[in-house]
Amino acid sequence: MNNSIVIKNKIEVTALIKVSSFKQEIRKTNPHKHNNYIEIIYFSQANGIHGIDNTLFPITPATVFLIHQEQVHYWDITSKPKGFVLILKKEFIQNSLDYQLKELLSQLSEFSCLNLNNTKSVDTIFNLLLKEKNLMAIEGLLKALLVNIITESTPKPILSNKSDTLNLFQDLLKQADKLHNNVSYYAQKLKTSPQNLNAICRKTLKQSASEIIAKHIIDEAKRQLLYSQNRISEIAYYLNFNDSSYFIKYFKRFTGLTPKEFRKK
Repeated sequence: MNNSIVIKNKIEVTALIKVSSFKQEIRKTNPHKHNNYIEIIYFSQANGIHGIDNTLFPITPATVFLIHQEQVHYWDITSKPKGFVLILKKEFIQNSLDYQLKELLSQLSEFSCLNLNNTKSVDTIFNLLLKEKNLMAIEGLLKALLVNIITESTPKPILSNKSDTLNLFQDLLKQADKLHNNVSYYAQKLKTSPQNLNAICRKTLKQSASEIIAKHIIDEAKRQLLYSQNRISEIAYYLNFNDSSYFIKYFKRFTGLTPKEFRKK
């Protein structure tokens, strides 16, 4: 495909985690996504708008944003920002032996934007993370940071109770360029049956596996329609639809609009 969504990489190849102060010169950025990592961004001071996919969030003091690797985002900041950026590669999470840390990250990942009621501890921990080099100490500080964000945030997150199979399923669905509208395809990848995958999804998320797949396909289609100049036939091919006319019908079934109508709107 031509004119694909820009992918930015802000972490060294060998690094698994990076903590830095938010660059105060940043005001406006073009829509982009990040490669193979999640970003947690905390503003103690700032005003403006943050676009994540097709949703706009107001930037106000004491706001935390979480951006997944498959999401497209951009900034429109209207005042001098102050805060921190935390980058976590998927390998960092996979390599960690701390079950509670993984649970906290899973819990936080349910949200794109949280407002903090108290920021003193969050500021302190971020400043400690800036200087810390020991991996064990970093994991401890990261866990303390996540606990403080969750307990001091509005709305309060609900503890996730996802199974390992469901977590792996959702990880596969984050690979936007490898999406397939086929439950059996994912069941085979996860070494389970389509019936078991459906049962896990319904028990935990109250949705069928096909409904969850559809949401990811539609979300990625919207990103491509909003933030790239690719033709509809190219987007259909990118999303593994053999027939662009079927992709158009599929998209309209879930959104009420054709891809062309959505792009114009």
